[in-house]
Amino acid sequence: MSDPAPDSPAADGIDQGKRLIKVAPHGALSLTHRIAQYFERLTWRTPLHDRRLDGRHPIRLIATPVDPLPGDAGAGQALLDGWIVGGGERVALDKLDMARLSDTSAFTDYVHGFAWLRDLDAVGDRARTVPVAEGLTARWLAAHADRVSDPAWRPDVTAARLVNWIFHAALLLSSTDLIFRSRLLNGIARAARHLDRTADKATPGTPRLSAWAGVIVAGLLIPAGETRLTFGEAGFQRALATALSEDGGIVTRSPAALLDALALIGTLRAAYDARRQPLPDAIQRAMTRMTPALLGTVMGDGGLSSWQGGLPLGAGHINDVLLASGAYGRPLRQSREWGYQRLAAGAAIVVMDAAPPPTAEVADGGCASTLAFEFSDGAERLVVNCGGARHAGVRVSPSLATGLRTTAAHSTLVVADTNSTAINPDGTLGRGVGEVELSRQESEAGSRIEARHDGYARHHGFHHRRQLLLTGDGRELRGEDSLLPVERSGWHRRGSGSGTPFSLRFHLGPGVEAVATADGQAAMLRTPGGAFWHFRTKGETLAIEESLWSDPLGRLVTIRQIVVPGHAPPGGASIGWIMKKAR
Repeated sequence: MSDPAPDSPAADGIDQGKRLIKVAPHGALSLTHRIAQYFERLTWRTPLHDRRLDGRHPIRLIATPVDPLPGDAGAGQALLDGWIVGGGERVALDKLDMARLSDTSAFTDYVHGFAWLRDLDAVGDRARTVPVAEGLTARWLAAHADRVSDPAWRPDVTAARLVNWIFHAALLLSSTDLIFRSRLLNGIARAARHLDRTADKATPGTPRLSAWAGVIVAGLLIPAGETRLTFGEAGFQRALATALSEDGGIVTRSPAALLDALALIGTLRAAYDARRQPLPDAIQRAMTRMTPALLGTVMGDGGLSSWQGGLPLGAGHINDVLLASGAYGRPLRQSREWGYQRLAAGAAIVVMDAAPPPTAEVADGGCASTLAFEFSDGAERLVVNCGGARHAGVRVSPSLATGLRTTAAHSTLVVADTNSTAINPDGTLGRGVGEVELSRQESEAGSRIEARHDGYARHHGFHHRRQLLLTGDGRELRGEDSLLPVERSGWHRRGSGSGTPFSLRFHLGPGVEAVATADGQAAMLRTPGGAFWHFRTKGETLAIEESLWSDPLGRLVTIRQIVVPGHAPPGGASIGWIMKKAR
């Protein structure tokens, strides 16, 4: 996906000169939010909440919308073969214990949210798929229908389940078993009532949007839902106000989460279409802001770049979501709050994280990635981030899952093997980057970004400044990373007598080969497509080491990384480097 050439920098919304990006304080807000969530979920187990979910259930649905998002026929066929495949895991159906499925992995959400119905529906053979769908659903109803618990009844998971039950009702409500049919319709009604009371308590961002989307779908498609629909539309608008920045980014700063939010709008559009009603104007307006922000983080192969633990989801998935939602737009090159800067020239694209991490309230799985970048040439990724932390789940050790969130897992500078923003033992983000100063200039010669953050100021006494210049033909990326001493009392610089250690890391794209030169100051890079790039530092030696990259399916792939080590004396240090395409 290439960028259209703007007539001028201003035409593309690019502000020349400096600006400052700040983040709200970390820590206390997250603790308060988590305590509130804990007590809220305790109330789910009370007889009072259970009685609130009781009531009459519908004998039918008003309509069954067509799911606008395609399922994975391969995963559907696996279900017919006795395996459930999702969230990066594969489990035999006869070993799947619905009652004990209580971890926080993507696989658990996949099962409890019934996303597998979409995959099963993609197979298309109703004679074979209906019995499997009914059997698995009956098992879930027996384990969870009458007992509200976490995570099966977490608001966003409940909404996903309700939506999938309704959208794929043909797999479930064609049953001749009237008891099963009645229990399923009662389950839909109980899910809707649960969402009525819990949607506003969901975590801000995509989870809260998902919960309110479930309320809207219930209001549209369960009989006598007019009041609920009005209630749901008002709640969804409030959720949009807390979920999105002014430039269309999402508060978690995860492009993958923003794509999920757009997918929700596609689902809502299909539900409104089923009732021959238009999508509300407020949702349409939000979508026009979200789309450019999302496309601004897309690389040359049409897939997402990897930020805040998200996966590099492929072009096909992105296009399916854009088609479902009816979204369109051009990539946002400079965001004022979303925080991602985009440089595009020739076939080259650079996406840089030029903002603090998300605030503690919404930073579940957040990453210490400030001033990291990804770089692609055409459809080939040259420099990446490891990504995938939000999807690691139970497939890897807790230490590796945390490692994917660290500064070292991103293509940037790391001081003393520490994070620019702390990752606390309980998984929350702690102190670190509080502000980023950014300057950007555009000219015929190329696009230049200079940014610096204060994440290492408190403990190490340095600001990290990064300068990137992408030449106008897209064949050369020049960079300089500096540690600038902080002129402030009250801190003690750590490090040995030789200075504070640091390392500059460039994680190379999948399949990119790297060979260091004899002098240790350069490396030749060869892409899978056969293109050659030359990487060189000025006056420093480098090493080629192994690294990991999360692919679009959440699988960890072994890749290579260039590591440039050094020591910064009290007066600071600077490393210049260049990546140049061979002629």
